Amino acid sequence: MADLNLQMQEYKATGEQQAKPAASRFDPRRIYTILVLAPVVYAVTRYLPPLVFSGVVVLAGALALYEFYRLCFCGRSHSWLIGIGLAGFAALIFSSHRPDIIGPTLLATLVCVMSVPLFSRSPLEQTLKDGAMTLFGVLYLSFTLGTLSMTRLLPQGEWLIFFLLLVTWASDTGAYYAGTLYGRHPLAPRISPKKTIEGLVGGLITAIIVGYVARWWFLPELSSFDCLILAILLTFTGLWGDLTESVMKRSVGVKDSGGILPGHGGMLDRLDSLLFAAPAFYYYITLASRLRVSE
Repeated sequence: MADLNLQMQEYKATGEQQAKPAASRFDPRRIYTILVLAPVVYAVTRYLPPLVFSGVVVLAGALALYEFYRLCFCGRSHSWLIGIGLAGFAALIFSSHRPDIIGPTLLATLVCVMSVPLFSRSPLEQTLKDGAMTLFGVLYLSFTLGTLSMTRLLPQGEWLIFFLLLVTWASDTGAYYAGTLYGRHPLAPRISPKKTIEGLVGGLITAIIVGYVARWWFLPELSSFDCLILAILLTFTGLWGDLTESVMKRSVGVKDSGGILPGHGGMLDRLDSLLFAAPAFYYYITLASRLRVSE
């Protein structure tokens, strides 16, 4: 009976510990990675032509897409499908400079992907599923990251890119540290146990502050109202993109999509917030904001 009581107490203590969100430990590698990447992103965005910026988007997106395929294919070798997917993704990103070729590029990618089962020795039903997942990966990353290139092509595009990146990453960083220091109430425990309501609030406050600083610093043409709306919009769409990627990783039982960025995991982990935030930003700026982007 004493042993049974002791086991029950241990089980209760373990349950209480699991119920509390685990605090993330500070990882200095996150800062070092940002200190290396930030000057590169700034120089490419500010001083080089939009086509070069699109090349950087292709490079980062291709790494993220490769990680996505590794998650989806679970170690199965599909070099042909992956190669077609990466080529189709790159072509669709660059086609933002020539919108008239988006349709043909997408059609060519579809035909190539669906033709692979004709030459594959794998079971037909599995090859068709893998082909559909390959095409989904192309659409998922090209139609989201492609809006980065489209934003860069707008008047004042380099400043709009800086605003988008600063506010989105400020939201991520604020949420990370607020959740680490003050997180008590889980936000989505089934999907991402470490995310908390306190982290969301901290991320939102940080995004608003950084948004207004960015407006004062280099984008005064943006109205105060648009600045506030964009800070809120980027915080929630960034969180949405983050949680969506967490679902993918949890479904295959991995913590990070890769390890290419020390302290941040994989490239897909670093871009997950931008995947939904970038399209929301682009379409708000072009369709709803008071910023005159047509001049």
